[in-house]
Amino acid sequence: MANLRYDVLGIGNAIVDVIARAEDDFLVEHGMHKGSMALIDEARAQAIYAAMGPAVESSGGSAANTIVGVASFGARASFIGKVRDDDLGRTFAHDIRAASVAFDTKAAISGPSTARSYIMVTPDGERTMNTFLGAAQDLTPADIDEARVASAAITYLEGYLWDPPHAKDAFVKAAEIAHKNKRRVALTLSDAFCVDRYRTEFLDLIRKGTVDIIFANERELHSLYETADFASATKALRDDAKLAVVTRSEKGCVVVTGDFVEPVAAEPVDKVVDVTGAGDLFAAGFLVGLSRGKEHRTSARLGALAAAEVIQHLGARPAVSLKALAAENGVAL
Repeated sequence: MANLRYDVLGIGNAIVDVIARAEDDFLVEHGMHKGSMALIDEARAQAIYAAMGPAVESSGGSAANTIVGVASFGARASFIGKVRDDDLGRTFAHDIRAASVAFDTKAAISGPSTARSYIMVTPDGERTMNTFLGAAQDLTPADIDEARVASAAITYLEGYLWDPPHAKDAFVKAAEIAHKNKRRVALTLSDAFCVDRYRTEFLDLIRKGTVDIIFANERELHSLYETADFASATKALRDDAKLAVVTRSEKGCVVVTGDFVEPVAAEPVDKVVDVTGAGDLFAAGFLVGLSRGKEHRTSARLGALAAAEVIQHLGARPAVSLKALAAENGVAL
């Protein structure tokens, strides 16, 4: 087994977020489903960009946000994701490296431009995403660095990777390498619409043990088991998954194993500004706790602290040191 170099390695879509505030009627006018992520082509990307208000650009992507959170907790973090060698691609690479994340996936020199997601944040803090996958969908098994996966305690994959076919193959290759080296594999279900698209395949990944740890929110869980009843969905998850965490917004989360379902409270927040990244940052805290041998309740508390921090400002990356925040709240890392 390879020496441990990283606590968590994330593999996902390398995306630059373009975030703007919008009213609900803007969503209706442009045919957007509030709170969802829609895949768009370059022409629609340009039309949305032209119509939206003043925007803030920052490096994003679900797994990338999680990995930046992992690094903010002081853990050793790495990321694999594909960008184009263009201005946005260089922005992404600079930002993630500046956050102390190891990133050296080779940039594409031809093909579509770097992925971007146009995120509308409504006054209630809900985010609606329109994503042009661009170069991100050209992630292939060749981009999976075997030594890097083998040397990470946990490899974390995003459900969105299941959209592009080559990325799906890269995902499976990474899981096989991790398990061959007796490492753990985590999956976030990413989005209820993503689960609708790939329900059977996701259940297969869980039941066959391709993934060891599942992250989902309530909507994703209900979509996975096609039921609106939380208790029955949780029971089904308990039967299928080795370890899972279901986030429930202000109700906190439940940690699910074959032996128990344990609720953990959310952290209080003064004002919800933007829920972009809440699930991503929750996963960061939980994964750091897990990689450091913390019990599930403590790991969930770290996740709750990170999620509470990120929803109180615009953008999906932490604005303070999460390691310092954990220490202030009695959890030394």
